[in-house]
Amino acid sequence: MDLASKTVLLTGGSAGIGSEIARLLRSKGAQVVLTGRNPERLAAMQDEGFETIAADLSNAAGVDALIAEWGQRELDILINNAGQLVDHDFRQGTPDADAADDCIYANLSAPIRLITAFVERLRQRPEAVIVNVTSGLAIAPAARQPVYCATKAGLRFYSLTLREQLKDTNIHVLEALPPVVDTQMNDGNPMKKMPADECARQIVEAIEKNRDEANIGMTKALRIAEAISPALARSVTLKF
Repeated sequence: MDLASKTVLLTGGSAGIGSEIARLLRSKGAQVVLTGRNPERLAAMQDEGFETIAADLSNAAGVDALIAEWGQRELDILINNAGQLVDHDFRQGTPDADAADDCIYANLSAPIRLITAFVERLRQRPEAVIVNVTSGLAIAPAARQPVYCATKAGLRFYSLTLREQLKDTNIHVLEALPPVVDTQMNDGNPMKKMPADECARQIVEAIEKNRDEANIGMTKALRIAEAISPALARSVTLKF
């Protein structure tokens, strides 16, 4: 896909991978509208010249407000990048059920709701792309983050089936599977982290090349291990 003049809705675009994706897309001529929850980060992106929409995607009301704010604008690319990470570890005590609910909605329900709202809009364009950002942990889970892993695995399978449903249309479905990336969400994670700008570069490249999947960084090795032995892949990630 040629990104010049494309209109993009990018969730979770005010920091981390999202802000780097926004900058790259703009450098290639796309018109990027990004969402986020943090007023200071949104203001910083506005200072860079981006159009922003404040949106809390951890609940239906927040998603519906975003859809209403978008109105009848054209849309070429929908990037479901926003996500939440929640520790849910019974070895450390009773987890916060409300935090789990927010994570489930933000990571799985919100992308589904946005896709459902915008798919007909995307059909109206000569070519369109839906990008769902999942995780290497959608392939093999980490022990202390079962809710996060479950939501990403759910979005992975949703992406696979959505691609099959839309294969004869103008809409391409790309799943991006990052490794652990150097963002605020991963502060305190002892694992080696990929720079956010390199992760974003690989996602944007996958959009341009019309790929079905972008297995990024260590996720490539995890995919190989999973193909050889799912148990082997799980034995590695379950330690974390």
